[in-house]
Amino acid sequence: MDKNNEKKRGHAIALFSGGLDSTLAVLLVLRQNIEVTALTFMTHFGCDLGDCSSCGSNPYPVAEKYGFNVKLMHLGQKFVDIVKNPKHGRGKNMNPCTDCRILMLNEGKELMEMLNADFIFTGEVLGQRPMSQVKDRLNLTERETGLSGKLVRPLSAKLLKPTDPELSGLLDRDQLEDISGRSRKRQIELAEEFGLQDYPAPASGCLLTDENYSKRLRDLLAHTEHIGFDDLNLLRVGRHFRLDKNTKVIVGRNEPDNLQIMVYRRPHHFVLEAVEIGSPTTLLIGDTSEDNIKKAAMITARYSADKKKPSVKVTLTSDDTNPTYDVPPADDKDIALVRV
Repeated sequence: MDKNNEKKRGHAIALFSGGLDSTLAVLLVLRQNIEVTALTFMTHFGCDLGDCSSCGSNPYPVAEKYGFNVKLMHLGQKFVDIVKNPKHGRGKNMNPCTDCRILMLNEGKELMEMLNADFIFTGEVLGQRPMSQVKDRLNLTERETGLSGKLVRPLSAKLLKPTDPELSGLLDRDQLEDISGRSRKRQIELAEEFGLQDYPAPASGCLLTDENYSKRLRDLLAHTEHIGFDDLNLLRVGRHFRLDKNTKVIVGRNEPDNLQIMVYRRPHHFVLEAVEIGSPTTLLIGDTSEDNIKKAAMITARYSADKKKPSVKVTLTSDDTNPTYDVPPADDKDIALVRV
């Protein structure tokens, strides 16, 4: 790929996850001597640079290799709001794919206007995803964002209505693709042509498509009026239990979980740990009645190193006291009734 200072024919904004499809879309546009500014989004639901999926791939190595710029943007509360109340519905789990795409395109549109770029493009493939990448949904996102004529899908362009940059000659339609469906055969061929290696396997990367995570999120939304980012981050770790409408318990599965739980712990969360043995870190959130404390202690004991003993000493840590409770480990049948 040419990375010299040859004068560019135009400027485009890419929605760029770092996955194979979005990378190929960028390369197809770069091949036509168009400057590309790629916009990579992060959320509290799995799209971050620490993830190994295509949604969270580090965008910088490929950008450096092929010569385009990357800007990072965290969608923050804007994305949380559409997760709570998606205008266009959800997929199988808690994923508001169409609303997510509209939000990202609106952010990309603002950047396009700010930089006076010519068009915006994505790595979407017609028919690849049943909710967000069928033709009527692709048309819907154009209408909702006001990007009709300015939104290009290079991988499926020949199957879609010509866009303004194609009609004006800024983009050569013949050099774009006509990929559709879930097969990756043509993408792999293009990757070889461009010398693209080490791209991530296809995966949504979005926790909102995960069934277990979605159950936890539904539970949180049903029982918590004001949700903070720490609440969302805690959904990723540990085992979750709902004691009553106001109270939940989170129990670490391993040492990394225990550490993360303490990172996201807030002052009003109570911490429980079994005394002087291998123990999970447990958070008690909500109604800290004596009965709920004892239930949380019993669950903690169940997942401690002494889970087969008749009783286990569990210490509660709050702001001013550290009482110890001698409790039997919770029975698996009782735990199953409160597991989220």
